[in-house]
Amino acid sequence: SHEKICRYIASESNAVVVSVGYRLAPEHKYPAAYEDCLHATIHFMNNIEHYGVDPANVIVCGDSAGGNLAAAVSQTLAGRSDLPKLRAQILIYPGLQALDFNLPSYHQNRGVPLLFRERAAFYLLQYLNGDASNLEEVLEGSHIPPDMRLKYRKWVSPD
Repeated sequence: SHEKICRYIASESNAVVVSVGYRLAPEHKYPAAYEDCLHATIHFMNNIEHYGVDPANVIVCGDSAGGNLAAAVSQTLAGRSDLPKLRAQILIYPGLQALDFNLPSYHQNRGVPLLFRERAAFYLLQYLNGDASNLEEVLEGSHIPPDMRLKYRKWVSPD
């Protein structure tokens, strides 16, 4: 689905682009996609001389769920001293926050195609465990215990 844009980025930037075809939910639940992306990135970085890439210029990128995966891979690799440091991460409308589907951005964009608020929550549940039976609780915000909500309020709040 992303071959054309990857080819375009490669030709316009004179860069090597590696696109990871990771396993998808609901058939493959978390952490399958993350592990696929992490292992592919580590393999690439361990064999970087084979691809003729400057180790100081490696960037991970992803959109939507792939943005989430790029962020997770970046965080995992940040502390690795056995691999080159990533130069950057590019996150295009990443799915990064599932604590609160009632924040202003979800309400402001609730009717914007392609990924409606309800659909975003549904796909998140499919990704995590393949069971969307508690979709309404997630949309209401009752899936997060009050003490956890208070703990993360500094980072996840309408403010």
